Amino acid sequence: MKGWTGQLLRVNLSNKDVTTEKYPKEFALQFVGGRGFAAKILWDEVPKGTNPLSPGNKFIAAVGPLSGLAMPNVGKVVVAAKSPLTGGYGDGNLGSHFGSQLRRAGYDVLVVEGKAETPSYVLIQDSEVNVLEADHLWGKGAFEAEQKLEETHGKSIGTLMIGQGGEHLVKYATVRSMMGRSGGRPGMGAVMGSKNLKALVAKGSSTPELASPEAFRQLGRDGFKDIREKPGYDEWMTQGTMLIHAWCQEYSVLPSYNFREGQFEHAEALSGGTMEKLKEKTRGCPSCTMQCGHCIKDSEGLSAELDYENVALLGSNIGMRDLREVATLNRLADEYGLDTISLGNTIGFAMEASEKGILDEKLDWGDFHATRKLITDIAFRADNLGNMLADGTQIMAKQLGKSTQNFAMQIKGLEISGYDCHAAPGMALAFGVCSIGAHHKESWVITHEVDVGRETYDESKVDKIIELQRIRGGLFEQLVGCRFPWIEVGFDLEWYPKYFAAATGLKWTLDDFWVLSDRIYSLVRSYWVREFDGEWDRSMDYPPARWFTEPLSVGPLSGTKLEKEGYEKLLSWYYQKRGWDERGIPTKKRLKEQDLEWIIPELEKVTKLS
Repeated sequence: MKGWTGQLLRVNLSNKDVTTEKYPKEFALQFVGGRGFAAKILWDEVPKGTNPLSPGNKFIAAVGPLSGLAMPNVGKVVVAAKSPLTGGYGDGNLGSHFGSQLRRAGYDVLVVEGKAETPSYVLIQDSEVNVLEADHLWGKGAFEAEQKLEETHGKSIGTLMIGQGGEHLVKYATVRSMMGRSGGRPGMGAVMGSKNLKALVAKGSSTPELASPEAFRQLGRDGFKDIREKPGYDEWMTQGTMLIHAWCQEYSVLPSYNFREGQFEHAEALSGGTMEKLKEKTRGCPSCTMQCGHCIKDSEGLSAELDYENVALLGSNIGMRDLREVATLNRLADEYGLDTISLGNTIGFAMEASEKGILDEKLDWGDFHATRKLITDIAFRADNLGNMLADGTQIMAKQLGKSTQNFAMQIKGLEISGYDCHAAPGMALAFGVCSIGAHHKESWVITHEVDVGRETYDESKVDKIIELQRIRGGLFEQLVGCRFPWIEVGFDLEWYPKYFAAATGLKWTLDDFWVLSDRIYSLVRSYWVREFDGEWDRSMDYPPARWFTEPLSVGPLSGTKLEKEGYEKLLSWYYQKRGWDERGIPTKKRLKEQDLEWIIPELEKVTKLS
């Protein structure tokens, strides 16, 4: 095969056994890479009911046929496992040299299984793979651990690692790389920690064989040039994702006070404009044309990287009003390896529970010093409150009771990212049906919804959500690349079939990729249904009760809330268009159409299929 290496690397930490496997061509053609590879392997190899933090779970790092090649914004890798936060399928992608170095070493996917007896890391140097002791790295933050690995193995290595949050099995601990890149919101870092796996290091010396190397080189040069000449490029480079902050405030979707409101009275102090005045540098992923990591000096004088999501969730959502203090909270989360979205949600949940007298601990909105301490307590599972928050809002709500589930801002156990949906039914649905839980990366439909009329519950919104899922959750997650050039400056999607053809020799159209994407969505949904042992219905795709029962009370949309009947209508349309039944479960007919008939016997063990 051209474009792919055709090899899978398997490392068993329990016995330090290392094997290289050639995977069949059909595996590549049906699942392509990244999320597709990960979902298929987890379905096949992790039995139903496996404890996500047990040796039986598997940690997967997967790339695609374009990963690490000389083209724009493909310095990414997908990390995946059964999620300890949600109990379902979990993954994320992050910028890292690890993906390109894994490919240079001769592999498209790494499967780590078992559990090391003592803290360890895996060193991959072409065909030489070793499990090494990591006692000197254990207990250190992600930044320091990465520096020590580079001192030992050289700065050209690719690394994936965890901070103390992963070591202490915080259920929303992430995987870290490059002193600021993060991925795997549903607890992929905790899965590494459960295996005593501090880091993965890769360094290779070859490159995948391409079908048309010279054509690819020219396409790569042309693509870089095209992006940098786009009309919106210069504006993007001023603030990156923080450009959206002022927009969110204007349109009442900026999460504030645990998603009670969509506007924040101190929004300007946390805005992209404020960040731009304080900015000292920008940072990005390998092969990045559009660096999104904007750094300022935080309140403690250290460099900290900001983007919209962490400013929204660790800022307005918990009542913070000083951007430098928000930067400090974000830097701590980065060092500890904690997902800033879930972290800001759990802290906001705790602040509201404290305000209502449900928690004994005193935790006020906007209390920087108490929040700073709490983040450390969460990372180390120190004291009762820190340990409780380390499990996320769904589990906390079950422990506390007293209707706290109504303001636990999560779907399927994963906390909602930075868009309030009291007045955005399409975005609420996008959160509801996201394949890992409530995340914006698969269908960021909010700007489209504002353009076409946010108050409506019409079928066209469902069509747009599926269109975006096919692109964002499909194309980019299988080829494994960054969506920002397409989203932010209009880099044409037709570039990607051209790159794919030059790499693999396959003349696929975008429609071919949409077929692939739909297949992966049905596979991942089937994984969830299987893991919940048939206890699955449409309520699994509902957003939190707060958006239906507690209207906005500030701003021009005061009094607005979601309509339950309208949401149900959108959800039914979504299921119909996906070929799923009214419970949100793929039908036999749809599975057969998608060449997934081998799923049917397993699903029928847990539920009756339509």
